[in-house]
Amino acid sequence: MPSRKGSRSPASFGKSLPERGLLLLMVLVLLEGSVRPLGAASSPDTSPQENLGNQKVADEGHNVSKKAFPVLSVDYHHIQKPFEISLWVLLASLMKLGFHLIPRLSGIVPESCLLIVVGLLVGGLIKLAGEKVPPVLDSRLFFLCLLPPIILDAGYFLPIRPFMENLGTILMFAVVGTLWNAFFIGGLLYAVCQIQPEKSDLHSLKLLPCLLFGSIISAVDPVAVLAVFEEIHINELLHILVFGESLLNDAVTVVLYHLFEEYAGAGKVTVMDCFLGVISFLVVALGGVVVGAIYGILAAFTSRFTSHTRVIEPLFVFVYSYMAYLSAEMFHLSGIMALIACGAVMRPYVEANISHKSHTTIKYFLKMWSSVSETLIFIFLGVATVDGPHSWNWTFVTVTVILCLVARVIGVVGLTYIINKFRIVKLTTKDQFIVAYGGLRGAIAFSLAFLLNNDDFPMREMFLTAIITVIFFTVFVQGMTIKPLVELLAVKKKQEAKRSINEEIHTQFLDHLLTGIEDICGHYGHHHWKDKLNRFNKKYVKKCLIAGERSKEPQLIAFYHKMEMKQAIELVESGGGVKLPSAVPSTVSMQNIQPKKPPPVKSVERVLPQLPKGREEEIRKILRSNLQRTRQRLRSYNRHTLVADPFEDGFSDLLIKKQKMIELEKKIKEMNNYLTVPAAPPDSPTMCRARLASALLTLIP
Repeated sequence: MPSRKGSRSPASFGKSLPERGLLLLMVLVLLEGSVRPLGAASSPDTSPQENLGNQKVADEGHNVSKKAFPVLSVDYHHIQKPFEISLWVLLASLMKLGFHLIPRLSGIVPESCLLIVVGLLVGGLIKLAGEKVPPVLDSRLFFLCLLPPIILDAGYFLPIRPFMENLGTILMFAVVGTLWNAFFIGGLLYAVCQIQPEKSDLHSLKLLPCLLFGSIISAVDPVAVLAVFEEIHINELLHILVFGESLLNDAVTVVLYHLFEEYAGAGKVTVMDCFLGVISFLVVALGGVVVGAIYGILAAFTSRFTSHTRVIEPLFVFVYSYMAYLSAEMFHLSGIMALIACGAVMRPYVEANISHKSHTTIKYFLKMWSSVSETLIFIFLGVATVDGPHSWNWTFVTVTVILCLVARVIGVVGLTYIINKFRIVKLTTKDQFIVAYGGLRGAIAFSLAFLLNNDDFPMREMFLTAIITVIFFTVFVQGMTIKPLVELLAVKKKQEAKRSINEEIHTQFLDHLLTGIEDICGHYGHHHWKDKLNRFNKKYVKKCLIAGERSKEPQLIAFYHKMEMKQAIELVESGGGVKLPSAVPSTVSMQNIQPKKPPPVKSVERVLPQLPKGREEEIRKILRSNLQRTRQRLRSYNRHTLVADPFEDGFSDLLIKKQKMIELEKKIKEMNNYLTVPAAPPDSPTMCRARLASALLTLIP
């Protein structure tokens, strides 16, 4: 009998067809409202000029004519901007909803590709309607409104452990790889332009504009990487390498962009300018991290006092993060680095202070906000492609696409050859291919090119056309083919199930074991410094940033109180037991609550309780943070510090024992003097009893 797995019954098809038709009708109505001309809005019958004339006539004749009170009036100009913004957000949400209603389509084409196509269709409809396409992907709108939610979501939920373990590799790809791509693409583009005929426009293109274009197009885009890599479910190592590179290369891109933009008019760059560029890179990168860390600490400290006003707890997380981004942008620092640092610093302390409901609010609001921003970015990219001024040059565009691919492959292979000499877990050839093939470009490059001045860069329109072509090539061609290639090469995918508690315990055990080995060997590796940082955090930082007794109370006891209170509330809500007051402390014992009688047990065998996912995750966090307490009671052993510390408990116990031994020796001497038997033989019973008594005295503590 043939398989009917992919077939649908006529009834189900008939049911889904009206739903899709209704969804399409809603989209068309929204598009009609969003492209409505400004002058087409309903207005009163009389124009302003006619009203002014009537007023003059009435004043001259001293006859005031009373008009009827307007029952219904329409003023579209009053609500135009918020109304159009709401329409765009609603359109983006409907497109995302419609995309996931068709599972076959979502399994073949990435969501980002379909959203760009939707943007192209919307822009085409606006053009066909004879209206001017609005500048939706404005640089200020992109950098100040659309990009921060995506970066904050990535930074707040950033997996710290794999990120820090692969930080060296990520920095190599982000800094050295971006510099290589920028100079390789810019230099070879300049060489290609110089071999063109003198009458060609490309021949007049100078080196600095080519290097500026290379710095814009060389950076991997975090929005595009997130959109594609989350759909293919690649393993955690490759995901953190490519995504971490896309986050940290922002500082290099900003410095190169401002450097080449400033000196493009001067026509030359000196050695001092290169030195100042290196200093500027350090200031931009480290300055962004410092600004983000300061705001993260402020957010954590503020959340310490929100126990009585739980409603506004999520607000502090969003406001402090956005202030960190704006402060970094104000000083021309890396706003992306500031958001990443702010989210990563504040999260462990904020989650220890806020309630569970606030944590859920932060999680889902960030996911919703970033998802809507990502959808709008790709739709606006398609609309801007239809509207934007273009200058097509086959040679420039083709060479740009080829050089982007070649530079990416050479950079990844060359850097991996160096990195593998220092890595314990080597990057295989398949890993290198995925890292090279996953270098997607996106709206950041388009927005940076959009900021260029036409007077200083007469080839701006050609740059925009080439950048849009590269974005479309990477998103459509590479984004659509990377999933089949991952399956063809049998690349390891992400584990959907979380690690068990046993795996977490053994992971932490190995960390502390490696830290102890480093202490014994006298080699201060990253495990040693990580342990020092954890000790400093628990001894000083947590006391300042975590509220009340939570920083001192063992987390196992706090977790017990939390689960005890949760079970008590569930019992009261279910109708069993005594009704508790609204503000019951977490120390209420479960013995004071009389639950309902349990139903009779049908089977004699004991059934193990099933832990919910939330409780298992909390137990895992508790074990992870408390496992090292046993080791912290002991002093770090080092071969260079063999002398005992007089302040340690072990040395003080040794002194006490020695003092007791001296006192016992005195007592033995007195006892020997007290014995009246002179010159007793050594084997006599008296001497035997004396030796036995002295031996017993030495055993007395």
